[in-house]
Amino acid sequence: MVIKSVNLETVCGVTSKLPENKLPEIAFAGKSNVGKSSLINGLMNRKSLARTSSRPGKTQTINYYNINNEMYFVDLPGYGYATANERVKAQWGKLIEDYLHQSKKLKAVFLLIDIRHAPSENDRIMYEWILDRGYKPIIIATKLDKINRSQVSKQVRLICDTLDVVDDTTVIPYSALSKQGRDEIYELLDKILAEEAL
Repeated sequence: MVIKSVNLETVCGVTSKLPENKLPEIAFAGKSNVGKSSLINGLMNRKSLARTSSRPGKTQTINYYNINNEMYFVDLPGYGYATANERVKAQWGKLIEDYLHQSKKLKAVFLLIDIRHAPSENDRIMYEWILDRGYKPIIIATKLDKINRSQVSKQVRLICDTLDVVDDTTVIPYSALSKQGRDEIYELLDKILAEEAL
């Protein structure tokens, strides 16, 4: 996949109606501060179109990025931000759940998990939500550059065991620094587009 054009097209808050897009949608879900914006920027070859922040919980809307006029990257709100109040957490949850229920063009969900740690309870809940909607999450194990190469397979196994993943689940370790894993993600996106064209 070669990304030639990127446009932040729609931003939906709690009270917004979700757009009825004609192009396939690829959603990105993950805990606050897991590196979601860094991954999206890395895939789009943009430095800061998706806002990165050292302060977790920055993405509080659903952001739709039009990619090449072929598909949308859908950046879902980061969940599990510890200091957010309960009302805000409930709103984020509703936004994500509404999207998973209502999108007619959702083709795949990338679930981002920090490779350094076992998935949290929120990660497990999100994984189950995605499965319940009939999607098999593609797991992106972020922050790959923060661990030694010798630890990678052990940490991937920890993620799979903790989430109790379904068979044949794709897990892609990803580094925002070196962009390791990006080509595998591009291959998956190409495959999704090819299936959509049939």
